[in-house]
Amino acid sequence: MRIGVIGTGRIGTIHANTLSRNRDVGSLILTDADPTRAQELAHRLGETAAPGVDEIFKWGVDAVVITTATAAHAELIGRAARSGLPVFCEKPIALDLPGTLNAIAEVEAAGTILQMGFQRRFDAGYTGAREAVRSGRLGRLHTVRALTSDQAPPLPAWLRLSGGLYRDTLIHDFDVLRWVTGHEIVDVYAAGSDAGPPMFREAGDVDTGAALLTLDDGTLATATATRMNGAGYDVRMELAGELDQIVVGLDDRTPIASTEPTGPPAADKPWSGFLERFGPAYEAELAAFVEVVLGRRANPCDGREALQALRIAEACEISRRERRPVALVEIPGRVESAFR
Repeated sequence: MRIGVIGTGRIGTIHANTLSRNRDVGSLILTDADPTRAQELAHRLGETAAPGVDEIFKWGVDAVVITTATAAHAELIGRAARSGLPVFCEKPIALDLPGTLNAIAEVEAAGTILQMGFQRRFDAGYTGAREAVRSGRLGRLHTVRALTSDQAPPLPAWLRLSGGLYRDTLIHDFDVLRWVTGHEIVDVYAAGSDAGPPMFREAGDVDTGAALLTLDDGTLATATATRMNGAGYDVRMELAGELDQIVVGLDDRTPIASTEPTGPPAADKPWSGFLERFGPAYEAELAAFVEVVLGRRANPCDGREALQALRIAEACEISRRERRPVALVEIPGRVESAFR
């Protein structure tokens, strides 16, 4: 199998390294907006660098992995679909609903594969939580608390292109909340704070956000995020039911300290970022994509799953801006629940 990797920045480099070690992948063609960066990575991996995206399609590949800036995702997904190629794409498909819907329509019209990069679905902790919920171990689930806290803020130039805290960061929590519980979110109430560095206000974004989410079975969930968590990178999910309570993301590297006399000590080496915390999950999602392309398994996260997460993020943005609850039925692009 020959795979084209479009984008060789941080996550593109991780994915290229993972694919180059996969025994079912014969070779890679790498390209980037910075040709030198692609060439250097190709040299290190013993793979081929292409001068541009056109060559990825002209030289012939069996699948495409897209890890470019978000603004290019939808166009590249459409181009791959028209070429009959399976695609793995980092989230999101696009920063707006029309772009997302158009890309999904192209994939469905072509009958090709689009797998989205929501890596938490491949994390051992979240997988265990899903199994606990689905097995009935927790009993009736009544409360879920999800959080994502970055240790340091992104660069100001990137922040303006990110889509904002809800679309860029909390979208992972929205997706995995649906996946773990097996229920859809029906309404949201969100708020945000831009009291941190001025670059957030200049970008029209917030550095900290929170949302109260109601699931279709009445379960209540909260999702919070911040770009300013100096203790370290912290991603957790707590699930409380009538019979038991569990937590994802609590280990000896969780950047949290107890004030109780007999509580656990602070982590000696707290998680510093998402690439470190979710390293095994990133590898697993790419291994799954190869299996999907080879016809050995079903697509674990298609474009419509990404659409649902984006619709929740859009609802949160409206709620934050207008200071009111927002029902998901207000957001265009409604699709039939994957869990029905």
